[in-house]
Amino acid sequence: MSENRKPTPLGDEPDDDLPDMSAPYWKERIAKAEVKRGRPKAAKTKVSTTIRLSPEVIEHFKSGGPGWQSRIDEALRKVAWL
Repeated sequence: MSENRKPTPLGDEPDDDLPDMSAPYWKERIAKAEVKRGRPKAAKTKVSTTIRLSPEVIEHFKSGGPGWQSRIDEALRKVAWL
């Protein structure tokens, strides 16, 4: 590598296969691109609510790891015969 060139984050030499993203073609494409963030919306979304539960119930479901709120939802659906 010559003394005047700085190394790129991906390695010592720049990748000549990468397009010039500052070219008008790419600037236009990037400006028109739809930004999608997060996961897709479910067909039937849940309702956000507040509920007071005993600490023992919360501890029990949290002890099962991630997804504890979904497990509470599943348990309530069973009791409600849904």
